[in-house]
Amino acid sequence: MMESKKEDVRRKHIRLHMEGALTARDKVGVQDFVLLDAYTSESAFVDNLRKRFNENLIYTYIGTLLVSVNPYQELGIYTVSQMELYQGVNFFELPPHVYAIADNAYRMMCSELNNHFILISGESGAGKTEASKKILQYFAVTCPMTQSLQIARDRLLLSNPVLEAFGNARTLRNDNSSRFGKYMDIQFDFQGIPVGGHIISYLIEKSRVVYQNQGERNFHIFYQLLAGGEEERLAFLGLERDPQLYKYLSQGHCAKESSINDKNDWKTVSNAFSVIDFTEADLENLFGIIASVLHLGNICFEEDDQGCATIPDTHEIKWIAKLLGVHPAVLLEALTHRKIEAKTEEVICPLTLELSVYARDAMAKAVYGRTFTWLVNKINSSLVNKDFTRKTVIGLLDIYGFEVFDKNGFEQFCINYCNEKLQQLLIERTLKAEQAEYEMEGIEWEPIKYFNNKIICDLVEERHKGIISILDEECIRPGPATDLSFLEKLEEKVGTHAHFETRKLAGPKGRKRIGWMEFRLLHYAGEVTYCTKGFLEKNNDLLYRHLKEVLCKSKNVILRECFLLAELENRRRPPTVGTQFKNSLSSLLEILISKEPSYIRCIKPNDRKEPSKFDDFLIRHQIKYLGLMEHLRVRRAGFAYRRKYEHFLQRYKSLCPDTWPHWHGPPAEGVERLINYIGYKPEEYKLGKTKIFIRFPRTLFATEDALEFCKHQLVARIQATYKSCLGRKEYVKKRQAAIKLEAHWRGALARKAIQRRKWAVRIIRKFIKGFISRNKPLCPDNEEFIVFVRKNYILNLRYHLPKTVLDKSWLRPPGILENMQQKVVTSEIFRGRKDGYTESLNQPFANSRINEGDINPKVLQLISHEKIQYGVPVIKYDRKGFKARQRQLILTQKAAYVVELAKIKQKIEYSALKGVSTSNLRDGILVIHVSPDDKQKGDAVLQCGHMFEAVTKLVMLVKKENIVNIVQGSLQFFISPGKEGTIVFDTGPEEQIYKNKNGQLTVVSVRRKS
Repeated sequence: MMESKKEDVRRKHIRLHMEGALTARDKVGVQDFVLLDAYTSESAFVDNLRKRFNENLIYTYIGTLLVSVNPYQELGIYTVSQMELYQGVNFFELPPHVYAIADNAYRMMCSELNNHFILISGESGAGKTEASKKILQYFAVTCPMTQSLQIARDRLLLSNPVLEAFGNARTLRNDNSSRFGKYMDIQFDFQGIPVGGHIISYLIEKSRVVYQNQGERNFHIFYQLLAGGEEERLAFLGLERDPQLYKYLSQGHCAKESSINDKNDWKTVSNAFSVIDFTEADLENLFGIIASVLHLGNICFEEDDQGCATIPDTHEIKWIAKLLGVHPAVLLEALTHRKIEAKTEEVICPLTLELSVYARDAMAKAVYGRTFTWLVNKINSSLVNKDFTRKTVIGLLDIYGFEVFDKNGFEQFCINYCNEKLQQLLIERTLKAEQAEYEMEGIEWEPIKYFNNKIICDLVEERHKGIISILDEECIRPGPATDLSFLEKLEEKVGTHAHFETRKLAGPKGRKRIGWMEFRLLHYAGEVTYCTKGFLEKNNDLLYRHLKEVLCKSKNVILRECFLLAELENRRRPPTVGTQFKNSLSSLLEILISKEPSYIRCIKPNDRKEPSKFDDFLIRHQIKYLGLMEHLRVRRAGFAYRRKYEHFLQRYKSLCPDTWPHWHGPPAEGVERLINYIGYKPEEYKLGKTKIFIRFPRTLFATEDALEFCKHQLVARIQATYKSCLGRKEYVKKRQAAIKLEAHWRGALARKAIQRRKWAVRIIRKFIKGFISRNKPLCPDNEEFIVFVRKNYILNLRYHLPKTVLDKSWLRPPGILENMQQKVVTSEIFRGRKDGYTESLNQPFANSRINEGDINPKVLQLISHEKIQYGVPVIKYDRKGFKARQRQLILTQKAAYVVELAKIKQKIEYSALKGVSTSNLRDGILVIHVSPDDKQKGDAVLQCGHMFEAVTKLVMLVKKENIVNIVQGSLQFFISPGKEGTIVFDTGPEEQIYKNKNGQLTVVSVRRKS
């Protein structure tokens, strides 16, 4: 009884959630066109779009396709909080947004490990580029990120401003119109982290480099360089800031546009270059090419008497030659002459004025076009991921929209052909694939009539019969081929095609709207009339061989990569622009076909870029050529969602007790049991052979809500069971751990105590050894002990400082620290008075420089009644002849002895010591003065290697004040009664001691810089 009540409550909760989703209505219009009642009415479609646009709701779904209307104003719907709101949320749970498309593609890629692409289409100014930027920003903010992969993310984001600078321009319809097609693959690793990318560009509009229509501009980079470039850079490139000075920038008469801030854009591009890993050399070469294009446009040709072109002013030639690293004379000749190769010789012919202008423009277009390709490759090299493990990708296709101008040329022909192919892809992937799938599943549905534009694609691209093939034939055939002869050939070959018209083939009414040099194609989006003028030239896009040779030998590193010497060796004609574009488009379609699609259709609300203005006529036209009504009819007549039985049952099996936790029968029966339990109505679904088809997105949304509710119940139950299991495991673990810890802890404590005792024994032993050897020279045995004693003495000084400045009663250091007291005495005697004192500070004094074993036993016997305090080897100089003799100076408590082997040569009683003299220089000479009346032999003139130490020891033993005299220049010493000698102290390049001509002892020292 209780079980049945619980089941009723559960079923009621599920139904309440489903009813809440079903009854929720949009306040303004519907957010999914599939929910329109009059879904076949174009007026209802436009009306719903207008309602939402007026409320600044610019996004609307058609199933999973997103329709975006450019608001031409900031709406504040692209914040980080908005990104977080859409992250990981069910597709239909929140209002339509570009972030929902991005998040859905990302989640499907991560969960199913397959590749996706997002196709963004629409005409120029509809917001395609902005949509692709928002998707990139969404991935950058919401995807998991590591510090090491942040560089890859930043490069992906900043590649956009660089490509826009070099590939976008202001047109009559758009201030930032993409003049090239761009396909970007964003690579993700198995964790969903963006790790790299790859960009493919299509058909840059090179003709814009040399010519712009009224009201249009050249590519942004030219104006950005002039407006924001540093003065030094512009001076190096030979450029002025005023764009009106350059022919290639002033033809559209709108070089400066108030809505475009070229200076700020330059800063953005410069910052992007530094992040994308462009070196200073790369930028110097790149901007050298950009500047050379501007200089090329300013070259003026004149006609000489023979009708040949000349360049009277070579100022621009010199600048181009400098920037491209070519010889000026060679460049001048290549622009005014053409090299014709015969079988055995080469002939150089002068060019006419018209052909020279063509050669100049061809060079500008070729240089810019190939530099743009180099730029894309350079960016790709910075985005490449060196980890070669399997990656999944999301592709972004931002490509030019369908274009219909007053005058349509070769570029519009290629662009519209591209849009035909993309429309064909949409038809194949959404219309034909839908029908085929439903037929395969055995589900009846209302067949939809749609226009299959394959017939137009074949008209353009069919081998040997299509317009591109006819154009190529006309370009390469011998004889004078012209745009008019091309038009005649079209009339001859495809004149009977239902979607092709010329003035000659059209009826009386249509004739008036088609010129003599024009043909008309009936595209899926409507009629477009093309002027054939320039078709052959733009398709050929030939660069004279003479000019190509000059560019191949350029010293500019970028140009050397763009123009390879191998091209000169290849005599085959390069493929035409039309053929190249057709082949690259086929490659693109192969890429797209291999991926799961998402679609964004961008709509421009008006031609004047005004916010809140909704032009019905313009929007109806775009709805038509974007194929939105056909797509809506398929979605409404068909089913919004389909899933294999296995996957559907696996996801939603928890909603029904019969299928949870395991269903053991066929998946189709399990799904049928499940949807009956949930309460699907017959009109909401169909069961196919292998899949369930759900007609309305709201039905799926309600099921998702029910699943979320059920998950909470399941999670609570699982958590309770899991926590009890964990609790039992933890208890058993802790009990076993406690027993083991008790068993080992006492042993660990005992081992620790033993280790501590061993450590104490080592320390005590070390300090005993140190105490025993404390009076020995510093060695490993006593080093730690002496450091310890010194530290304790210094710490004790804190409490025994003298009371006044004059009080010199410092705390007496221990015996082993007498060295410190001796250093204090040395400082009082010598600091600031004798060279070499500073260097002696870090040399410790020894107790003696002579061991008792080095002193002759006879000498030891003679002075055995006195304790030897210090000994040091010295050199004694005779008082008369100054002959140097090796001696030992031994200091006892009462006297100083000058010893020669076994003899005491002189004994100086401390009572008879009159003073000690030394010089202020770096010599080791010291003179021990004695009293003349004390029957002494005379003063002792000694040279000692440890002079500071010996004098300090002597002074401390004598215990007399001010006995050390430091002299400058010379000193007198006592030889015998009434007779004195002189020692002269001097400096020189090397040390020496000698007797000079005057009979004086001269001591030369080297004075070192302090």
